[in-house]
Amino acid sequence: MRIRIEGSDLPGRRGGTEALALRRGNVQVGVQRRAEVVDRFPADAESVMWEFEVASREIDGLLDVGGPYVHGRPGARFLYLCWGAVNGNEFAMFRRVKLMFGDVPTELLRAAHDGDGMLVGRLGLTDGKGEPRAARVRPPDIVWNVH
Repeated sequence: MRIRIEGSDLPGRRGGTEALALRRGNVQVGVQRRAEVVDRFPADAESVMWEFEVASREIDGLLDVGGPYVHGRPGARFLYLCWGAVNGNEFAMFRRVKLMFGDVPTELLRAAHDGDGMLVGRLGLTDGKGEPRAARVRPPDIVWNVH
C-alpha cells in the first residue's frame, strides 16, 4: 500500500524569534524508518512530502499494516514524523508527531489496501503556539484521502 504524507505551514517560515531559532538551529523534520529519521526537510521549507510503501494484510476481517515505517503493536499501529536539530551528521530529536492508522477512516484504509489509490494524509506542522507540531494528530488536524 502506498502512503503519502503532505505537510504545510512549517514553523520556520513564520516571523519572530521562535522561527529564527529554528532556522539558526538547523531544525529539520523527517519520517522515522525503523530507528532512523530519513527524508528530512528544513523547518522553513515551503512544504514537505513523504511517499513510501507499507505492507498491508487482512487478519480475521481486519486490516493490519507493517514495514519499516510502521511502529506499534497490532491494533495500535502508527507513523512518526520527527523534529530534530542537525549538527553535522547528528540528528538530535526533540519532538515527534504520531499519526495513528486507527484514525484513518476504515473505508479509506480498505480502498488503499485494495489498490484503489494512494492513502494521502495532509496536515499543518505548526502548533497553536507557533512551534513544531508534536504528539498525536487526529482529524480534523489531519485530513485523510485516497488518490
